Amino acid sequence: MQSGERRRVVVTGIGLITPLGASVQKTWDGLLAGKSGIGPITRFDAMGLETTIAGEVRDFDPLVYMDRKEIRRADRFAQFAVAAAGQALQDAKLQITPDLAPRIGAAFGSGIGGVETLVDNILSHASDPRKVSPFMIPMMIIDMAAGEIAMKYGAKGPNMGHVSACASSANSIGEAAEMIRRGEADAMLAGGAEAGLIKVAIGAFNQARALSTRNDAPEKASRPFDKERDGFVFSEGAGCLVLEALEFARARGARILGEFAGYGLSADAYHVTAPPPGAEGAVRAMRMALADARVRPDEIGYVNAHGTSTQANDGAETAALKTVFGTHAKSVPISSTKSMTGHTLGAAGAIEAAICILAMRDGCLPPTINQEVPDPECDLDYIPNRSRPAEVRVALSNSMGFGGHNVALVLRRDVA
Repeated sequence: MQSGERRRVVVTGIGLITPLGASVQKTWDGLLAGKSGIGPITRFDAMGLETTIAGEVRDFDPLVYMDRKEIRRADRFAQFAVAAAGQALQDAKLQITPDLAPRIGAAFGSGIGGVETLVDNILSHASDPRKVSPFMIPMMIIDMAAGEIAMKYGAKGPNMGHVSACASSANSIGEAAEMIRRGEADAMLAGGAEAGLIKVAIGAFNQARALSTRNDAPEKASRPFDKERDGFVFSEGAGCLVLEALEFARARGARILGEFAGYGLSADAYHVTAPPPGAEGAVRAMRMALADARVRPDEIGYVNAHGTSTQANDGAETAALKTVFGTHAKSVPISSTKSMTGHTLGAAGAIEAAICILAMRDGCLPPTINQEVPDPECDLDYIPNRSRPAEVRVALSNSMGFGGHNVALVLRRDVA
C-alpha cells in the first residue's frame, strides 16, 4: 500500500441478538413483518415502576457460545457480544488461524457495560466489601466485550471498547474501519452489546422522563415520529459486523455483503441529554460521512434513523435530515427500526448498520411501525407500518447519544 493510499473496507459477516430473536434471520424476519419485540418485563419484578415494559431477548442461550465456566465469569452484555461475534464469524466463514490472528481485531462498544454485575454486588455486599466477587471488575468494565471476543476466538489484533452512550457501537464500527483503512488490521469484529435491564436503570430513566409508560400496550409503546410518542423503550441486544480489507476478503474468496463507505462524527456541545434546535451536530456528522463516502445526498436510497420515539430526538432528527437532504428529503425512505426492537442503547448503532446491509441485500426496507397519528413536525417518508420493496445502492445509518455524541455511517451495496 502506497503512502497516503486508503484501503477499501467491506462487510462479510453479520451477527445479531435482539428482542426479535437471537439470530440474524429471526431479527430480519421480524423486522420485515413489522413485528414488535416489546413486552412486559420478566427479568425482575417491575412492580412499582412507572415503566413495566422493555425489549428483552427471550430466546438467548449462552451455552450455544460459551461453556458454563465462561458464562459464570461474564456479564450478560459480554455474553451477547461473544454470541454476536460468533454468528458474524460463521456468516463470514472466517477462521482466525494463528497466522492470521495478529491482523484480526475486535472493537466493541457499550453504553453501560456490566451494570447488572456492578449493582448486584453492591446490593449484596455493601456492608462487607470483602465478599464482593473477584470477577466483579472484569465483568463490569465495558472493554471486556472486546476482550472476551478476542479470548474466545483468538483475535490478537487491535482490541478496544468504545463508549459514547447510544452512539457507542456506531463509533466502534467507524473506528474499526479506519484501522483497516490505515493498514493496522486486515479484519475486525466490530459492534456493540447492551444488557442493562435492571430495576434501578429503569427507575433512573423514568426519573429523567425518558421512557414510554404505555404499559397496557407494549407493542404500541415505541412509536418514533408519531405525534403520540411518549418516550423510548429500553431494550437489550448486540450486533456485530465482520469488516475486512477488500483485498483480504477477495484473496480468501469471501462473500461480500456490502462496503463500508463513510464515517462522520461530531459533538453537540449543548446539553446532557437533549439535541440542539435543528440538530446542528447531527447535520455535521451526516455531511462528514457523505463526504467520506464521496456520495451526494440524492444518492442515498435509505436512511435508518436514530428515531428513539422521544419528543426531542424525533423532531430534531427530522429537521437535520431536511437540512442535509434538501429537496431530496421528502423522497428518501426513512425508518426507525427501534419501533420494533426498542432502544438497545450502545448496541443500537451496530444493529442498525447491519439492518442497512440486509435491506440492500434483499431489496426490502423495514418499516416504522405504530405510525398512527401524523406529527406536523415529523413529515418525511418514514415507511409507515409495512415493509417496502426497494432497490437501494447506498444507505445511511444515524446514531446519537447522551452527551451530544453524533455518528453517521454510509454503507454501499455494490463493490466494483
